[in-house]
Amino acid sequence: MTDADPVERLLATARGEPIDDPFRVTGVMMQYYHVCKRELWFESRNLEIDRDNPTVVRGTRVDDTAYSDKRENLHLGMIALDLLDDGRVVEVKPSSTLTEPAEMQLSYYLWYLDRVADVQRDGVLAHPRERKREPVELTPERTAEVEESIRGIHGVVSRSSPPPAEEKPFCDSCAYYDFCWC
Repeated sequence: MTDADPVERLLATARGEPIDDPFRVTGVMMQYYHVCKRELWFESRNLEIDRDNPTVVRGTRVDDTAYSDKRENLHLGMIALDLLDDGRVVEVKPSSTLTEPAEMQLSYYLWYLDRVADVQRDGVLAHPRERKREPVELTPERTAEVEESIRGIHGVVSRSSPPPAEEKPFCDSCAYYDFCWC
């Protein structure tokens, strides 16, 4: 199945089917793909981020405290989600600065639930510090975007070297900054 479409390989891996070359995608990988492909490549090689980076610390603090009385964690195969007490999948982010990557991460969770567990759910993207919540639904268009992103992720993580560094407005706050610019 090595030459199979990455989406089919991911689904086979998630379903526990015996395949020669398993392929896994996490929610973080989906987010990184839409933020910075170089960051995705580093993460795919298990290069540890700078846990003391202020952006990482702030994100962890917000994630640990927001909706703590209304959330429960659920680990399902290659994804880890937070469910609100009403059954919606929630993705908590410290700010709405990078909304598209967060929406794609949440959309991937909804896609995974639909395709692997045959469970349909709606999602909510929450920015508690800004008191904002945005609904996210898995539409046919969003499904196509998720599947194209899975193929793109496969292309990035299959490379033998990272994509070239591209300067972006948020590079200074990135936990992988030293891998690109120092």
